Amino acid sequence: MTNILLAHSFFLRFDPKQWQTMQPYPPLGTLYAAAYLRQKGYNVALFDSMLAESPVEIKAVIAKHQPKAVVFYEDSFNWLSKMCLTRMREACFEMIRVAKSFEVPVIVAGSDPTDHQQLYFEHGADYAIIGEGEIALGELLDAHFGRSPQPLAQIQGISFRQNGEVVRNAARGFLKQLDELPFPAWDLIDIDKYRSAWRTKYGYFSMNMVTTRGCPFRCNWCAKPIYGDRYNSRSPENVAEEMAWLKKQFQPDHFWFSDDIFGLKPGWVERFGDAVKEAAAVTPFKIQARVDLLHEEAVIGLKKAGCKTVWVGAESGSQKILDAMDKGTKVEQIYATAERLHRHGLDVCFFLQFGYPGETDEDIEKTIKMVRDCRPDDIGISVSYPLPG
Repeated sequence: MTNILLAHSFFLRFDPKQWQTMQPYPPLGTLYAAAYLRQKGYNVALFDSMLAESPVEIKAVIAKHQPKAVVFYEDSFNWLSKMCLTRMREACFEMIRVAKSFEVPVIVAGSDPTDHQQLYFEHGADYAIIGEGEIALGELLDAHFGRSPQPLAQIQGISFRQNGEVVRNAARGFLKQLDELPFPAWDLIDIDKYRSAWRTKYGYFSMNMVTTRGCPFRCNWCAKPIYGDRYNSRSPENVAEEMAWLKKQFQPDHFWFSDDIFGLKPGWVERFGDAVKEAAAVTPFKIQARVDLLHEEAVIGLKKAGCKTVWVGAESGSQKILDAMDKGTKVEQIYATAERLHRHGLDVCFFLQFGYPGETDEDIEKTIKMVRDCRPDDIGISVSYPLPG
């Protein structure tokens, strides 16, 4: 019998724009949690909602596996999941209701439960993981099932219901030695569905990976504070080993590294280029990075490893707006980085943001000029939209 059923609540079809784009990636964070629980001796299964049709599909999965607990563990590495879309939250509530009809404990983890845990308790959750989740989840399950004498009150990074009240324990420190985590439990995914979706739409197959957790910068419009300001990294050799394994197992044509910031540590990218080449794992990939990190040696290392596309948070061509955002970058750095990437044969893509408080027509004209001058290969445009919190 399955000990633990893991699930997540991102249904791609519930986002019409993303469904039309059709670039599905498996729930990497959920797969990391599954692999960690396996390492602790739990038998795990997965309900993958990414390409599913409806939340009620989880009912048949629960009936099949008869789990002792259901864990809704959101993928914190996917920017779509981190947006905490209302429809996805409602889907999670619906799946919680289904799970509770089987009289099993329900645990929730992710950015939305971290920020709005009370809502999840009101809809039937028994426990919530606050922040980074693998270690806290393992300790919680051990305590719940009597595998550990540790009282719930002593488990950092969780909330739970007790005598009709919600108890929130002290925060947990972040995992620093990321190489100690097992590779994601890729066998739980129907990889053929993802491969078919990609190749039907684009003619190639892309898979997702991650090399780091967190971001130490303080751009004041970002949702990152849910996870704190820490930044921890896997070793280049560990990442190259996983790339080689995935290449052998699934033959992807492309990787997306879903890091908030790729290659922050000095010398990391240069080592990465060497490690990937040595592991015979060179594969086209795309990353997100800051313009102030992409110096000449880093770009050479990226190209050596197979990088084809670099997305940077250009945001604005106005230094006034960049300063107002607490971005910590200069317009000149955007120009220089775009030139450097193009010179080495890499595509450069800009994230741009319009409507930031205080932006004028003159600021917008500077951004338009920057785009015309730098000629990015692609752009992603967003409109500033302040939210509570």
